[in-house]
Amino acid sequence: MADQALVVIPSFGPALSLVADSVRSQHTKRAYRSALTEFLLWCQTSGPGTFSKAAVQAYRATLEKRDLSASSIKVQMCAIRRLAGEMADNGLLDPQTALVISKVRGPRRNGVRLGNWLSLGQAEDLLALPDTHSMKGLRDRAALSVLLGTGLRRGELCALQFDHLQQREGRWVIADLVGKHDRIRTVPVPGWCKAAIDVWTAAAHLNAGHVFRPLNKGGCVIGDVLTPGTVFHMVRSYGTHVGLPISPHDLRRSFARLAHKGRAALEQIQASLGHESIVTTELYLGMQQDLVDAPCDHLGIRLQTEVP
Repeated sequence: MADQALVVIPSFGPALSLVADSVRSQHTKRAYRSALTEFLLWCQTSGPGTFSKAAVQAYRATLEKRDLSASSIKVQMCAIRRLAGEMADNGLLDPQTALVISKVRGPRRNGVRLGNWLSLGQAEDLLALPDTHSMKGLRDRAALSVLLGTGLRRGELCALQFDHLQQREGRWVIADLVGKHDRIRTVPVPGWCKAAIDVWTAAAHLNAGHVFRPLNKGGCVIGDVLTPGTVFHMVRSYGTHVGLPISPHDLRRSFARLAHKGRAALEQIQASLGHESIVTTELYLGMQQDLVDAPCDHLGIRLQTEVP
């Protein structure tokens, strides 16, 4: 009976739409579309042509042979499980088949991959790289300042609008920012960061809508909103000059670590980053055991002992 429940892999369009319409994050939509496109191509060319647990396990084994990272394989498996669930909910797949497919997980990953964090000197060097005699340089310096100075995600940077920039309690903030999982937060903005934004927007004659815009080779604004891909390549390009293959998320990590080293409260860093769990924030800090200034040195306990 279980074999009769197997179905031929669905065509690209319906499969991608089912999954893409089930999530709200544009980043997740892109990741799932890419993962499912690769999976469906494999099914049509090398796979068994049916949607089953055995097929998904065979595909996972293929991915592992390509030496992909554990996180990359997990994204692929997550997209496939989502497809199985959506197909079952829409009467396109037997629920029992969807259930067994949902049990196929990605590889277990032990420990935490080392990320890239900029030191204070590297952060200042990075901000000094853009050519401020050009429109692109002014925009890039402002964008790098926001990423490093507020810890925004690249998608949040692209979505940043003038209405978000407000004064609260005597300081500039990014107010009511809608982030991951639709969590709303308000992020303080350092003075040097706001100054970089002001220089860019004044030069570009912008005062409404999105703060960061695409430019043509002549430095003229040619669109309404910057794309996350453009931000990624911009950061990667400048990162080569400081000797690190950094991404926008590495600047987010650097914001967290530099703030922590500057004695900012951990819960305040968590609030700025928009993390639901303090554990996630600690991962961003890349915290390691400090044997020079260890926690046990701050207990304040004194014990009178006699030398034997």
